[in-house]
Amino acid sequence: MNKYVIITDSACDLTDEVAKKFDLQVCPLKFVIEGVEYPDYLDHRAMSPEDFYAKVRSGLMPSTAQVNTEEYIEIAEPFLKKGDDVLIIAFSSALSGTYNSARIAVEQLKEMYPTRKVMLVDSKAASLGQGLLVYHAATMRANNHSIEEVTEFLEAHKLHLAHWFTVSDIQHLKRGGRVSGAAALVAGMLNINPVLHVSDEGKLISRMKPIGRKKALKALFEKMKETYDPTISNVCFISHGDDLKDAIILKEIIEKELDVDIRLINHIGPVIGAHSGPNTIALFFFAKHR
Repeated sequence: MNKYVIITDSACDLTDEVAKKFDLQVCPLKFVIEGVEYPDYLDHRAMSPEDFYAKVRSGLMPSTAQVNTEEYIEIAEPFLKKGDDVLIIAFSSALSGTYNSARIAVEQLKEMYPTRKVMLVDSKAASLGQGLLVYHAATMRANNHSIEEVTEFLEAHKLHLAHWFTVSDIQHLKRGGRVSGAAALVAGMLNINPVLHVSDEGKLISRMKPIGRKKALKALFEKMKETYDPTISNVCFISHGDDLKDAIILKEIIEKELDVDIRLINHIGPVIGAHSGPNTIALFFFAKHR
């Protein structure tokens, strides 16, 4: 089996420790706040999540920028030159132009290195949903699965990767065009913590409108209880918008009733957090369906 590298982008929200453990190559997206552009490294060397969310809570409105084609080529080409193959697992094509940049890069790299395998998966995922797919790909590679076997697993199971999340301030989703202005107005007036998920197309979809935080967290658990499929994997991840307390509450709710391996709880990074806002809680697991 030929050696291959796994490349993803920072929208995966994995920890830097996990990326280093599995020797992942991670292309940083960018975020802009107070007129300054920062690369979104997993080790948060440019800005800590705590500082980022403090700025957002103060009223600053960040924006984001995708990975470009040249950046993918720059990170992949050294591996291809030395004879390795490349597997790229990209942020959902429905949420970012990053996947399209990767697609163009793959086309160019295949022409430049026709004897090498250059494979691309549209994760249809975001945050630690994308991260959970990358984690399984890296685990399979560590267990000597080929690039074809890993790609086949990802394509077969990515639409079983459930994303359920709740936000405390829907205005961030409104600003990003994820919900209507009318829905945002009603949510704000009624203290609604909406529950959303990522669809099969990789888009954000509002599904339920619990009133209050406790009901919203309980709703996340109920969706997991209803659809969880441990025959694929019992590993799940939780991410949060600088709200570790509620992330741990959700973890405890789940562990009281389900035999799951909550292997990682981590911050939602600035790129995803720019759109979801502070205090978002997100749950990711393999399910019968999304």
